[in-house]
Amino acid sequence: MTSRSEQRVIADRLGVHAEACEWCTIDRIPQPPTDVLEAAENPRLRPGRLRPLGMVGAALAVLFTPLVLLLTLLSNAEEALKRALATKEEKERLRVKDDDDRRRDAITAERGLDQVFDGNWHGAAGQFLLRWYGNSTHHQRLVVATEDGIVLAAPPQRVTTGREKRMEIVARLPAAEAVLVDPFNGEFDTRMVLIRYRDGSWLRLDTEEPRSSLHTYLLRQPLAGN
Repeated sequence: MTSRSEQRVIADRLGVHAEACEWCTIDRIPQPPTDVLEAAENPRLRPGRLRPLGMVGAALAVLFTPLVLLLTLLSNAEEALKRALATKEEKERLRVKDDDDRRRDAITAERGLDQVFDGNWHGAAGQFLLRWYGNSTHHQRLVVATEDGIVLAAPPQRVTTGREKRMEIVARLPAAEAVLVDPFNGEFDTRMVLIRYRDGSWLRLDTEEPRSSLHTYLLRQPLAGN
């Protein structure tokens, strides 16, 4: 979660007043229809490739994959043991949490929120999505909530380190055009945040961790809703 001090530094660097901000990613962009691609002049639909240093990091990550899998298995075994040894009250809390997780997943699928956007390429969100990697090939965006809208920042090219130092504003969305929304109004711990446009279209963003500063900020806003 981005701290207030970090937000102030970021705001000063970008020249904006940040109410809240977090680094976010989007899911894989689906392949648009041919006519949509041609009308948009065949935009870039994937992030930039990793630079050599990043490729070394990726190779090291592959080497450590077996260790990560082992740690995951141990963690799962520990969780199973805790559940088996849990008191009656703890088991009830775990049952409620499992029910909430299932309900969250069901609502997500029912509303189509497991997709990167609403599916209408001709809507405002679909058109913005087509320009996503044209504005920056970096795989993340710093999403900044301001008093009068949304600002997105990123390094022009994909980087492995120093994203804050290299970032610049790549898009501005005034409040009259789009708003940030927590689709669950804080009911569930989730990384999901939507950019919802005035035409009803939406784009899903995922914060780096649940209950981010964006989620906390949205809970205080009258527009936070479905």
